[in-house]
Amino acid sequence: VQLQASGGGLVQAGGSLRLSCAASRSTFSFNAIGWYRQAPGKQRELVAVISSGGGTNYADSVKGRFTISRDNAKNTVYLQMNSLNSEDTAVYYCNARSLGYVFWGQGTQVTVSS
Repeated sequence: VQLQASGGGLVQAGGSLRLSCAASRSTFSFNAIGWYRQAPGKQRELVAVISSGGGTNYADSVKGRFTISRDNAKNTVYLQMNSLNSEDTAVYYCNARSLGYVFWGQGTQVTVSS
């Protein structure tokens, strides 16, 4: 399984970015697929995840600002990030889980300047 993350970059506080995670197979084949992030000196944390059934879960810190979605035809999951602030600065990783296996994509850096 390959997960290709993209879309990170430098953005001013209050701005928006959209991350993409392109999977090598249907996103419905995973029990869940989503995004984690790791800021310097901090542990990796869940940002948002979408299950095969379409249910979503978000970290409290991003609720109302971030939206996870997927494009079935492109085997891609998106993370729309709005109202970004400096605390969102981190490396964002795509993550997928299936039958007890965990897959990680490479990270994409998101930097929010104040």
